[in-house]
Amino acid sequence: MMRFSTLVKHPADWMVGRDADDGVVLTSRIRLARNLDGVSFPGWATKEQRIETLGTLRPAVEGLDCMKEPFSQELEDLSSVQKQVLVERHLISREHAARSEGSAAVIERRQSIAIMLNEEDHLRMQSIRPGLMLGDAYAAVSEVDDQLADQLEYAFDPELGYLTTCPTNLGTGLRGSAMLHLPGLVLSDQIGQVLQAVNKIGLAVRGIFGEGTESLGNLFQISNQSTLGESEETILRRLDRVISQVATHERNARDKLMEDDPDMVCDKIGRAYGVLRHAWVIDSKEALNHLSLLRLGGDLGFFDDEVVSLCDALLMDIQPAHLQMHKGGSLGPEERDAIRAEIVRSRLQCLGHPDSHTAKTRNGGEEPPPDLGIA
Repeated sequence: MMRFSTLVKHPADWMVGRDADDGVVLTSRIRLARNLDGVSFPGWATKEQRIETLGTLRPAVEGLDCMKEPFSQELEDLSSVQKQVLVERHLISREHAARSEGSAAVIERRQSIAIMLNEEDHLRMQSIRPGLMLGDAYAAVSEVDDQLADQLEYAFDPELGYLTTCPTNLGTGLRGSAMLHLPGLVLSDQIGQVLQAVNKIGLAVRGIFGEGTESLGNLFQISNQSTLGESEETILRRLDRVISQVATHERNARDKLMEDDPDMVCDKIGRAYGVLRHAWVIDSKEALNHLSLLRLGGDLGFFDDEVVSLCDALLMDIQPAHLQMHKGGSLGPEERDAIRAEIVRSRLQCLGHPDSHTAKTRNGGEEPPPDLGIA
């Protein structure tokens, strides 16, 4: 089995995937909820029942075709920091991290498939892919679901579909979501209008870590709310269509900002670059917001394309639990802010100044000064 240290040493495939157009859509995720027939849901089960159920689930999950030497660990054997690292990597939920005896996580080596055992439901299976690839993510997790269905008897009703702890997951048990980077819509004050339209057609918009979390770094999750009464294909088609439309709005907003107010865009990207390159203390919220602008600069041509990958890695590595893993011990807020700034400065030391001339020319703006004049 893979050790925790090996898991966190390498970024997930979906964090570094560059096959998709992920300038706006960072990742796609599909999650399926399933329960065993005739067995109490985890929230109603006794500790002994959860442990017994785990003894049935875990061997089946570890034996999946995709699980070659996976990371497999009971949550009671993980420290609070280790569990929080998994939350920050979107491999387990915050609710799952709060559980202990009778719960476990099994994660394949590339971290593209992660399965929570005895979370809210007996099985929460998820697949993550880079960019807008909901179909690929669904195909991968559907194969996992089919293999487990051959070994386990799911709780299923002919009229209601798959039975789940929460009624909102009844039916398909499918939640599809995408993480979008929307600085153009935020800077042009269109974000409220767009997100309101998304909510009106029955989709949910959440923050970076899902339900109940705020948007940081101009990152938003869009997901389906309805799982009952529609097929998986219908849910995914609507979700894919809406996410594509939001991404188009974001692209148009970026183009219009560069056309109407290029100096404002240059100023914000330049200030973000200056702070990140030279700050000695920076909190998580400020760092994420500046990295968002740096990532926007990479997409608009202010920097080489590689800066987008660099920002994506930093978005994960500067999270509180990752910082504590980096230093191998518990850190107070002030210590985290100093180490976060040190890591960001180190990673960006070879990043050249923003090239506003290339950016404005590429985006159809007027001939600008050679650069932003940042020393």
